[in-house]
Order: sequence, then structure tokens, then C-alpha cells
Amino acid sequence: MTRTLLVTGGSRGIGRATALAAAAAGWSVGFGYRADEEAARDAVAAIEDAGGRAVAVPGDVSVEADVLALYAAVEAALGPLDGVVVNAGIARSPSDFVEAQEAQMRRILEVNVLGALLCAREAARRLAHSRGGRGGAIVLVSSAAARLGSPHEYVDYAASKGAVETLGVGLAKELAHDGVRVNVVRPGIIETEIHAAGGDPDRASRLTPSIPLRRPGTADEVAAAILWLLGDTSSYTTGSIVEVTGGR
Repeated sequence: MTRTLLVTGGSRGIGRATALAAAAAGWSVGFGYRADEEAARDAVAAIEDAGGRAVAVPGDVSVEADVLALYAAVEAALGPLDGVVVNAGIARSPSDFVEAQEAQMRRILEVNVLGALLCAREAARRLAHSRGGRGGAIVLVSSAAARLGSPHEYVDYAASKGAVETLGVGLAKELAHDGVRVNVVRPGIIETEIHAAGGDPDRASRLTPSIPLRRPGTADEVAAAILWLLGDTSSYTTGSIVEVTGGR
């Protein structure tokens, strides 16, 4: 039986790598994206050209109506869900926290925290045995910033990812008797578009000396950890935070 996966923030970076890896492993994949329609179409085409099934749905994860529409569209196109990856997130330009603007902080919290809560809630509603779901797995994408604090760069972003990790621990315990495993992946310095989007395109190379493995990670390496947590070989793993940080 083909399994169905929903990925938020799936048109670029870790989300895109996860969608492609899952499709290659036999999952049907639906993903959300906020604005980059061309990248979303390209990801769908890559999956379909390889013989997979995919659908992309635009929307903002911080808007409840958009989240509901995302889940409804994916299920209508691909069938009931077996897994969800809560990945969508944003950062701002690096600076000391004293320079952070209220509008920036509010938007980070809206997307990274409220968006994660809404998407995780809808995943729980659809996967839980007690609500008619087939069970499955939820993976939340955090950041090493939650552990390191990201001083002089993204203290507010780090705080938002700390909230994501607490969500993962609590939800795992709540859903453990309902057929749903919940885990968190904590990427370190990964070569993705988030650095450029946050105004610091050279951040990964600049921070390479602080990484014990002496290189940034790739989105594919994070996707591999996510796929393991979604699959049957991690059947006794829930409430865990898996580091993909190169030892940082």
C-alpha cells in the first residue's frame, strides 16, 4: 500500500529534499509552499518524471484557513495521510537581539511557532487512531539554534525553535497511545536558501570553522534523517530530538 506524506515548506531546501526523497522511497507526496510557484512546479515535475505522485498547494502556515485547505487538498488528491513533516520556517537578517524589530519577531513567531502548532494539530487530528486515522508519524524540523541560543544572530529565531522542540516532546507523549509517533530533527548549518532569505547568504561558509566535521550539511542529509523517523525502522522512537549538526 502506498503511503501518503504531507510536507510544509516543500518547494525549497530541506522540505524539497524531503519530498523528493520520500517520493523516491515510494510515498505519494503533497507539500505546501508560500509564494515560489515556479519552484513548487519544478518539485512536482521532478517527482512525477520519476514515476511518483505529487501535489503542491500554496498558502501561509500561520493562517488557519490556509492550513486546513492544504490538508484538505492533499488528502483529496492523494488519500489519507500516513505522515507529516512540519518544516516551514523563516529567519531574519542576523543581528544582536537588541536590534530586532517587533514586526520581525512577530512574523517569526507566527510562522515558526503558530504555524507549527496549527500544522501539528491538523496532523494529529488526521493520523490518530481515536479519530479514525491510520496512525503514522509526525516529524518537526527544529534547528541547532534551539540548543545553542544563536547569540548575535537569531536569538528570537532560536526561541521559536525551542518552542517547536517542546511541542514535539509533549505531542509525542500525548499521541503515544494513539498510533502516532512524534519526533524532532535538529539540523545544524545546512546549505539551503534560508541563509540568503535571511540576508546572510555566506553564513554557512563563514561558520564552517565552528563545525567539527568542517563542512556544512546538505538538505539531503537532513532529509535522510527525516525519512528514517517516518519509516518503520524507527518504530520504537518517539519524543526524540535527532541531531544532524556535524557535531556542532
